[in-house]
Amino acid sequence: MQRVMQILRQLVPQWKVPVVGRVSGSPSDSFKVLISCILSLRTQDKTTNQAARRLFRLADNPQSMLRLTPHQIEKAIYPVGFYRNKARTILQICEQLVQKYKCQVPDQVDELLRFKGVGRKTANLVITLGYAKPGICVDTHVHRICNRWGYVKTSTPEKTEFVLRRKLPPQYWIEFNHLLVTLGQNLCRPISPKCNLCPLEKFCGKVGV
Repeated sequence: MQRVMQILRQLVPQWKVPVVGRVSGSPSDSFKVLISCILSLRTQDKTTNQAARRLFRLADNPQSMLRLTPHQIEKAIYPVGFYRNKARTILQICEQLVQKYKCQVPDQVDELLRFKGVGRKTANLVITLGYAKPGICVDTHVHRICNRWGYVKTSTPEKTEFVLRRKLPPQYWIEFNHLLVTLGQNLCRPISPKCNLCPLEKFCGKVGV
């Protein structure tokens, strides 16, 4: 895995980073990471990026977000998928943050899972991007590529996460999602992966290809 990670670190910078990393800023803002993840569900990166930027120009913290109406949020984030539901979810999250967490996004996965619309993928992204704490975010790209390599043999992203927590060296946890998502969007695609162009081909079992 050490050599694979070295190659990925050299390979990935030629492409755009995943949208959540772009809109969260630097250093990453845990609130923006959380809201960007909500927007990104079932939505293409380009659409998510534009919607998040429009929304954060109106409000970039829980208190200011609560001053917006559902219609204002809907208008800002359209045409992300399920934009009406997401507008309500965002307001519910912000209300919970203000009332129970003093406007501070939690830095623990189990605590983040208490929020509506937050699954393990989003919770892990928040703690890794927002707090630089160890976590393994597994989305469809990470799940697919790890199984394609033959590094894991699992049926769901959640099962992949727990296997990786046992198998993947901790020093790679935080960057793993960013590297594999970018690889999955550009080379190791779900259909017709560009194996002949991939410098990781010799490490890949090509399971299911």
